[in-house]
Amino acid sequence: MYKETNTRSVIKGVSWRFVATGTTIVIVFVFFGRLDLAIAAGLIETVLKVALYWGHEKVWQRIRWGRKRIEPFNLWLTGLPLSGKTTIGDKVYEKLQKLDIPLERIDSKDIRELIPDVGYTREDRNRHMKRIGHLIQTLQKNSISTVASFVSPYRESRKAIRTMVKNNIVVYVKADIETCKKRDYKGVYEKALNGQIKNFTGVSDIYEEPQHAEIVIDTETTGPDEAAEIIYRYIKKNYVK
Repeated sequence: MYKETNTRSVIKGVSWRFVATGTTIVIVFVFFGRLDLAIAAGLIETVLKVALYWGHEKVWQRIRWGRKRIEPFNLWLTGLPLSGKTTIGDKVYEKLQKLDIPLERIDSKDIRELIPDVGYTREDRNRHMKRIGHLIQTLQKNSISTVASFVSPYRESRKAIRTMVKNNIVVYVKADIETCKKRDYKGVYEKALNGQIKNFTGVSDIYEEPQHAEIVIDTETTGPDEAAEIIYRYIKKNYVK
């Protein structure tokens, strides 16, 4: 998933040679008692072996045997508004970054800012999900995995995502409506209940619970850090071994 650059290979070779050259100089000096001979032997060996090391690395870059490809995956967090999808997704993303794999974070609020005219009817939402699916497809073609968090309330749109992308991992971030209302620092539930927001999931529109989620996180009993660790372990076990 990463290509070793020539510069990196050279620097690796030089850094190793500092250690190896010092060892050579010490050995030659101990056996022959001549510092000039020891330094000359060390310098000659350094020049030759840096070049040989660089060539050796280039050859191994072309050999596919023994390499293990990490297939890109898509982590799809779904749940009611304010269930905790974004918070958990951000924490999982931070943990996965430590694995040093190509990774992108996609959240509904960021996409809505880029495409502000997307509606909230069932048809609009399903069409929007297909756009996200195409985006993830493009990233996966470049070996980039994704952590995506969207309400995605309808089974047909989640099914479309599963069909479109590779290694789709559905995480159902479960929370009842009353819990989500308590977390509503934006006041969106109150606006929806007052009729100011139309087609609001959980109030004036339905949320169809996933029937085949790979992971279910009950936020009533599981905090964000613990949830992130559960998801991280699942990915480590099944996708990044």
